[in-house]
Amino acid sequence: MTESRQKRSYDPEGMRRRLLDVAAEAFQSRGYQATGMHELMREAGVTGGALYHHFPTKKALGLAVIRDRVAAAVDETWIEPVRTAPDAIDGIAGVLDRIAAGLRRRGAVSGCPLNNLALELSLADPEFRSAMQVVFEAWRAAIAARLRDDQAAGRLAEADADDLAAFIVATYSGAMAQAKAQQDAAPLEACARQLMRSLEGLRTGA
Repeated sequence: MTESRQKRSYDPEGMRRRLLDVAAEAFQSRGYQATGMHELMREAGVTGGALYHHFPTKKALGLAVIRDRVAAAVDETWIEPVRTAPDAIDGIAGVLDRIAAGLRRRGAVSGCPLNNLALELSLADPEFRSAMQVVFEAWRAAIAARLRDDQAAGRLAEADADDLAAFIVATYSGAMAQAKAQQDAAPLEACARQLMRSLEGLRTGA
């Protein structure tokens, strides 16, 4: 029985996940630069040895958060809902409605995790910039691919899908930055209304 408990308690992958979860939350609420490794050890309830075994430097931890947590959040919040919606416009509208409703419910705006880190770290380190660029590119590419599918099906007028995707991501990112500064969902809701008017104008009625 003792041996069985020891096997269950030794869970390096579970510890790695916990460290990433705690770090992602801390970077979102406090920022990367303002978060210390000792704080993360305390909040995750791990020793320094455990932390540095998985992430030998704070930078390694930050890059892992971008690749494993921020990218997954973009996929869950944006890419998958748009991919599985009846069409791209409905998917985008649904995403924006859900996010705005969540902000209203919480009564606080911590911002887009990717945008927060991009604003803080893009000029500070090329590896961070490259890691975030990969996530942005995947986000834009997924939206552009769905727009092209709708164009091919005759549901959407011809337009440059890559440009539209960049416009959509930039509108959302800028709106979230304003919402965070204002601590109110209103800027996101206003930008969402204008964005959806623009996109609805591209429907063909097919």
